[in-house]
Amino acid sequence: MSRPDAPVFDAPVFDAPWQAQVFALAVGLNEAGVFSWTDWAATFSDVIAREQAPEAPSNDEYYRCWLIALEQMLTARGLADAETVGAVTQAWHRAAQATPHGAPILLANDPYSSGLGASS
Repeated sequence: MSRPDAPVFDAPVFDAPWQAQVFALAVGLNEAGVFSWTDWAATFSDVIAREQAPEAPSNDEYYRCWLIALEQMLTARGLADAETVGAVTQAWHRAAQATPHGAPILLANDPYSSGLGASS
């Protein structure tokens, strides 16, 4: 039972599974000590300012900025270089095209897989 003064949300927080995954990845990396929330907020704010129109972004645009900020933080900390991030991104897109509808997308489904990983 909800409280009478509790806010009512008309839309889901995440429109697609990848949005929840990028959110969880950011939380997990923070909890693992890869970056602080202060560093995250600064990077994310820069990405939002650079990537977004002045009006409110859609969920897709908003979480795309989460992804861009995560990629920037990983490369800035030397955990992945831009070339590796680009290669995995392309492999994921190829794997998505090769995956039957409704099945989980696995990097192993990339027809040109070069051992980038077994899952996404």
